[in-house]
Amino acid sequence: MKNIKYIVSPGKSISGKFRVPGDKSISHRSIMLGALADGTTNVTGFLSGEDSLSTLKAFQAMGVDIEGPVDGNVTIKGVGIDGLKAPSMPLDLGNSGTSMRLMSGLLAGQKFDVTLIGDESLSSRPMKRVTNPLALMGAKIDTTEKGTAPLKVNGGAGLKGITYDMPMASAQVKSCLLLAGLYADGKTVVTEPAPTRDHTERMLTGFGYKVGVNGATITVEGGGRLTATDIDIPTDISSAAFFMVAAAIADDSEVVIQHVGINPTRTGIIDILKLMNANISIEKEKVVGGEPIADIRVKSSGLKGINIPEELVPLAIDEFPVLFIAAACAEGKTVLSGAEELRVKESDRIQVMADGLVELGVDAQPTEDGMIINGVGKGGRPFAGGTVHSHHDHRIAMSFAVASLKATADIEINDCVHVNTSFPGFAHLAQQVGIQLQEVEV
Repeated sequence: MKNIKYIVSPGKSISGKFRVPGDKSISHRSIMLGALADGTTNVTGFLSGEDSLSTLKAFQAMGVDIEGPVDGNVTIKGVGIDGLKAPSMPLDLGNSGTSMRLMSGLLAGQKFDVTLIGDESLSSRPMKRVTNPLALMGAKIDTTEKGTAPLKVNGGAGLKGITYDMPMASAQVKSCLLLAGLYADGKTVVTEPAPTRDHTERMLTGFGYKVGVNGATITVEGGGRLTATDIDIPTDISSAAFFMVAAAIADDSEVVIQHVGINPTRTGIIDILKLMNANISIEKEKVVGGEPIADIRVKSSGLKGINIPEELVPLAIDEFPVLFIAAACAEGKTVLSGAEELRVKESDRIQVMADGLVELGVDAQPTEDGMIINGVGKGGRPFAGGTVHSHHDHRIAMSFAVASLKATADIEINDCVHVNTSFPGFAHLAQQVGIQLQEVEV
């Protein structure tokens, strides 16, 4: 794989009306549930990034006929809840933690053995958070001594429903257990300590599977069937976040990001930016396939530093790298706590962002579970030039590209090849709206 670096030059304003790629979380789940459904599922707006394609290829390897993606359109000929076949080799899930964690639950209930592998980054991420509760259901999954991939899922385990209080808020753990619950005897009951994205529950319901939701407790009963349905995937608020922050911090700027999924379990980024005094309006709201969608308009704003409310942290967990950029441009101090989950993402996002911010002259102090950033306020340019290392983490790379709008000199960002895992075409769109970005093969 060729490596790519970004060279971003100081910018002024940005503008435009555009769409970002389809939602990654929903793209993954559309393949998984479409594959297990009876009948043919047609998907529009599918994210053709490497992570979602890893899920698609894995189900093709298990005998599911999937056509596409062509222009975001995918056709999945479902094999039914018990129709998956043993793959001939390990399933390589690349860089995708969502694929590995959700599929470990789904595959724990199959009759065949399967091994899940991933790239170097994915092979270092913690998997005990899913394999431990799955073991309580009777699953037999072997990990490395460190509790990481490869995961060897032993078939024919015979799962039993459990009642599980999750120790930490994680949509991936919740979804993994609900998918295992489809194959378990009796009820699987999962209670989460704080709300997390609920795409799995919504989509199961869309496929005609009964899901009980009572406050923070979600229940599924094994033995049901899924019925194929058509899915229109909204665009990804996590991808929109880069341009929301860009428009908020740049001078004389205004963008409209169209057809964005505004599921209330994902809108922490909007809530936090509004608390920071961002000028954001939600327009043309509608519901498509059970998911709320809207256009998001953002104008230049004089941002203020805040203490980020802990209840919003799980609702914005993927957006914190770019929120740290916003905090550096805000007037006064921004404090994040309760976000230790950021340390076990594609990189240690607390440490990697802090290192990059400090390298560019920002007053940023990492803490065990967050960060303290002293911003410079409206009119200031908090970022000096310099070289930052993304550690192959797509969200880190894109966040520092946004920082160029308030930089005094060029910023060089290393290891940007993984941006295509979540946001194909990011560099081109950034250039179109006014970010001075050069993509260089190295």
